[in-house]
Amino acid sequence: KEAASGGLMEVELGKFAAEKGSHQRVKEFGKRMQTDHSKANAQLKKIASSKGVDLPTQPSGEHKSTIDKLTKLSGAEFDREYMEAMIDDHKEDIEKFETQADKGKDPELKKFASENLPILKKHLELAQSTEKQIKAESKGDAKSGSRSGAKSGSKEGAR
Repeated sequence: KEAASGGLMEVELGKFAAEKGSHQRVKEFGKRMQTDHSKANAQLKKIASSKGVDLPTQPSGEHKSTIDKLTKLSGAEFDREYMEAMIDDHKEDIEKFETQADKGKDPELKKFASENLPILKKHLELAQSTEKQIKAESKGDAKSGSRSGAKSGSKEGAR
């Protein structure tokens, strides 16, 4: 159920990023989240349905809070916060999916987790490289070409 809620969040935020992101790489990342997590959500729904388990149809709890927070932002601020959230979320997902793949009791869920782990790891790599690029570019813009102070805290340097 938690994976379903998280997947729904990824799709919803991915759609928002694809439409409202200011950086092209953020838009592309958002589209990828929509596509990949929609596919995983469908797989998970099929497994749950075969076991008589109802999955959430809307993100809940922390996932809903993340959506509410991020959809109020725009421009470069949205891009930064979205990519940070995607890094944190995918790190958590990978940890939980690894546990399920290794120690899960249900063979179908173990297989689902194992098959989706490489995708989640690729998402994390993409999120990290996208975040690095947009932070580097925003530092350059904020400093008007000057690189002095570029070592200050990542949020400070990006303002």
